[in-house]
Formats: sequence, structure tokens, C-alpha cells
Amino acid sequence: MDQQTIQLAKEISIKMIREAGLIAKDRFDNFIELRSKDEFGDVVTEVDHMAEEIIIKQIQAAFPTHQIHSEEAGVIGLQNDWLWLVDPLDGTNNFAIGLPVFTTSITLMYKRIPVLGVVYEPMTDRLFVSVIGEGTYCNDKPIQVKSKPNLFKGNIGWIQGHKVQNDPRAVKLRQFIDVRFKRMMRLWAPTLQWCMLAKGDIDGIVLFNSEGDDLYSGVLMVQEAGGVVIDFEGNLFTGMNEEPYLIACHPDHKEELMRIVREGLSRGI
Repeated sequence: MDQQTIQLAKEISIKMIREAGLIAKDRFDNFIELRSKDEFGDVVTEVDHMAEEIIIKQIQAAFPTHQIHSEEAGVIGLQNDWLWLVDPLDGTNNFAIGLPVFTTSITLMYKRIPVLGVVYEPMTDRLFVSVIGEGTYCNDKPIQVKSKPNLFKGNIGWIQGHKVQNDPRAVKLRQFIDVRFKRMMRLWAPTLQWCMLAKGDIDGIVLFNSEGDDLYSGVLMVQEAGGVVIDFEGNLFTGMNEEPYLIACHPDHKEELMRIVREGLSRGI
């Protein structure tokens, strides 16, 4: 793994993600185009495309041999050990209804492992940066996942893929979690929930089959902030998975949260 490549990628990512984020901020409540993206209710605006273009052009200029996978543009370039994952506007549905909860997410993968994650929340000007082996930072200050004396008085984030919809197992597990914790959050902006967990603002995440360009930056954020990310079987989550079912939290809460998920799933079958 080339550390120089990662450090250069970090510098460029911070620059271009701020540029892309400012477009979203400037056009918030003032966008022109809104259209349906798929049969599951996802939408896209011209802002998604404008932000994406800024990021892709700068990646290609700096790293012409790297492959890119972006939310709207799809796969660009030949298969490579280095892969960029770009979500130019994570939370487009929020953006479209005037809810200021959205981010831009950039991830650099090396041999299917996330080595750099950069997430920018333009409405609050919060920049989250994580490099493998170097920790996670919010506006240049180190952040950490927090342990809570009583997890059931905590806030748990729920993330599910677009295709999950009203899958009975997902619905029952979601309801099971909802009534057992102080709050269960669904933000429609997954990267922000991962960053909130890394920052200690929420206490756990349960993810039900949600893989995409917005996943791996968040996973790295939490791992580098001292959190643990496991699958529903309790195995540490590494690499990439097309159908991930994940639990993320402080290591102190791993067994407890895994027990809740398993109990919820067993009742949902």
C-alpha cells in the first residue's frame, strides 16, 4: 500500500469535496431538476450531477489509472487495485424536500479495503476525515466512538437499502429495535449516521442489506474512531460485501447489541 498515494488522495479529496458541498449548499431550496431514479422512490437532481462532475474530473486528473465508481455515473475506468467510491449527494431525498440533512462522501479503496474516507456536511461545515491507521477527525479534531453506561437509554441508527422496502424481516427487526431504545434514527443519509457514531453522538447502527458508494467511508470512520463493525453472525466486517447486514458500536456494546438483533430476527421469522 502506497502511503504517498493515500496522503495525496486525502489532500485532493478535502479540496474537491468542499467544492462539491458548496454547490449543494448554494442550491439548497433552489434546485431546478428533480426526477425519479428508480422504482424504489429514490430521486436525483442536477446538483447530484454537478457535484459528481467536480469530483470525477479531479480524481481522473490526479490518478488517471484508478477506477471510479460513482452514484450517478457508474463505473469509470478499468479494474484496478485502487478504487474510488463517490456519492456526490448522500441524502438527495432530504435535499429534495428542503431538509438540510445531507453529505458528500468519497472513499478510496485499496484491494477492496477502505483506506481513506472523507465526508462533508455542507450545511454545518463539518468535514470528517479518516485514514487507515491514523484515526478519525472532525474539522481536524480527533473523535471517538463512546461507550454508554446503559445502552438502552441510547440512540440507535437504522440503515436499510432501497430495495429492502417493507421486507417483513426488516420491518419486524426495525420495530423490535425501536421499542427497546431511547430513539431509533432513520436519517435517509447513511454517511451522516456513521459519522455521528464515530463522533459519539449516537450509540450504535444496525444496517440491513445496504451496500453502495456511501457505505465504506462510514465503516472506516467508525473503525478508526475505535468502534467495531461486525456482521449479524458476529464476524468482523472487512472488505466489501454486496449484501451487508451489519452492527456497529463501541466494543463494550458489541455482545449486547448483537443479542438484540438476533432476538429481533428470531421473532421476525
